Amino acid sequence: MTSSRRSFLTTAAVAAAVSVPVLAPPAFAAHGFDPRPGSDGVGDPLYPTLGNGGYQVTHYDLTFDFTPVTYDFTGEVTLSARATQDLSSFNLDTDGHTIDAVTVNGRAAQFALSVGKSGQELTVTPARPLHENAPFTATVTYHGNGKAPRTGLSGWKFGTDGGFASAVQSSRADTFLPCNDTPSDKATWTFHISAPEGYVAAANGRLTGKDKRSDGSTVWHFALRERMPTELLGIAVVKGTYLYGTSHTGLPLRHVVPQGQEDKYGPIVARTPDHLAWLEAKFGAYPFSVYGIHIYDGYTDALENSTLTLMGTNWFKLNADGNPTYENTMVHELTHQWFGDCVTPNDWQQAWLNEGPATYYAALHSEERGWSLMVDKMKTTYEKLDAIRASDGPPGLPKALGGTNIYDGGALVLYALRLQAGQRTFDRIMGQWPRRFKDRTVTSEDFIRHAVDVAGDRSLDAFLRDWLFGAKNPPMPGHPDWSAAA
Repeated sequence: MTSSRRSFLTTAAVAAAVSVPVLAPPAFAAHGFDPRPGSDGVGDPLYPTLGNGGYQVTHYDLTFDFTPVTYDFTGEVTLSARATQDLSSFNLDTDGHTIDAVTVNGRAAQFALSVGKSGQELTVTPARPLHENAPFTATVTYHGNGKAPRTGLSGWKFGTDGGFASAVQSSRADTFLPCNDTPSDKATWTFHISAPEGYVAAANGRLTGKDKRSDGSTVWHFALRERMPTELLGIAVVKGTYLYGTSHTGLPLRHVVPQGQEDKYGPIVARTPDHLAWLEAKFGAYPFSVYGIHIYDGYTDALENSTLTLMGTNWFKLNADGNPTYENTMVHELTHQWFGDCVTPNDWQQAWLNEGPATYYAALHSEERGWSLMVDKMKTTYEKLDAIRASDGPPGLPKALGGTNIYDGGALVLYALRLQAGQRTFDRIMGQWPRRFKDRTVTSEDFIRHAVDVAGDRSLDAFLRDWLFGAKNPPMPGHPDWSAAA
C-alpha cells in the first residue's frame, strides 16, 4: 500500500408422564460438547472488531455478477472453514449488502444483521451446532449496489467507464462479500465474475477459463492457489485490455490497462520483468504463480493486491529531471508480494513489516537508478521521526494505520539494521525471511528472533526493540552526528 451475535437455538418441547424419571442432560454435554457463539472480533490492536473468532477459513468461492453504470450486483460466496471451538453460532463481516439466504453444510441457517463498529455483523446460527475441528461450509447469497451507503468506508473505486475496482485494505473487503475480514485468516480463493460485452473482469490469481452467456456477457473464472487474506482482494469489471508476457524466468505476467491506451501503458508494464529480476535476486523466487499490474483511472493510489497490483493512471509521469521515478512505486508494490502478501502481519499493528521493506527497497531502487540517495532520505526521516513517534507511535506500535512511522520509519529501522549488522548479514536476514515464513502470518517478535538467529548476534534483540518500540530514535550506527530536528 502506498500512502494514502446473537444465537437462535431452538429446543424441541418434550412431554413426559409423571412416572418417567428426570431426563439426563443432552448426550453432547456428557461428552464435553459445549457449543457457544464465536466472538465478533479477533482483538486486533488497531481494529478490535475486525474478523471473527471460532473458525478459520480455508477457501473462498465467490460468484459476482455486476452491471456497469447502474452498479447493481448479485453475489454468492461459499466459505470452506474449520471450527476452532464448539460453535452454536458464528459471525461474518459484511457491509451494505442485502442478505438473501444462508446455508451451513447445505442446510438453511438462521441469520441476523447488526451494526458493528467498522461495518455490519452477520450472525449465522446453523441448524445444528458445529463441533470443534469439524470442517464446514457456509454459503451466503446476497445483492446490493456498489454506490449504496455503507456503515463504514467503502472499498469500491469507480472509473469513468462505469466499472469498478476493489481497494479494500485494511478493512473493506466486507463491502464486496461477507467474510472473515482479518489478516490473520488467510485462505485460497476462486472467483467467477461476470462482465458484459465491452468489459473485462479481473481478479487475483490465474485465469482458468471463460464462459459466454446468452445475453452476450462473459463469466471469467480465476483461481488463487496460494493463501490470501481478505484485505488483498483485487477484483474488477472495467473497460480494459489484457497485456500478456513472461518474466525473465518464465513467470506468467498479465496486466490490465485502459482500453485504447495500450500504446501508452504497454511500455510501462513491460518494465515488470526487470523489476522482478531485481527483487528475486534479493528475496528468491517470486512467491505466487502469476503477477501483473492493473492501471485504472478510478483509483489514485497504489495497492499491492495479491498477484495484481492496482495503480491509478495519475502515477505515470516523468519527474522534473525527465526520469520515470514512478518505477519506484511499481517496485514498492511488487516488494509487497513478498513482504505483506506472502508473509502477512498477524494484525495491523505489525504493518511496518509490510511497509518498511517496501519503502526501503523502493528507495534502494531509486538510488541504483541514480535518481536519489538513500542516505539523504534516511537522514531526513531520522530528523522527523522523534516527533512522529510521540504523535503517532513508534514504527512497531503505531496508533493508527497509514502513517509515516510505518512507512519511512519502518524503512529507517531496516537502514539502521543494515548499518549495525553489515550488508551481507542484512541481505541474509531479509532474503531468508520470505522463505522461512512463506504463507504464514507474523509479528515483530518473529522478525526480531529471525534477525538474531540469522546473524547469530543476540545484541540485535535489544537493538531492534529500541528502534521499533522506543519513544525516541536510538543513535544511528555510523552517523553520530544525526539528530532529531528541534
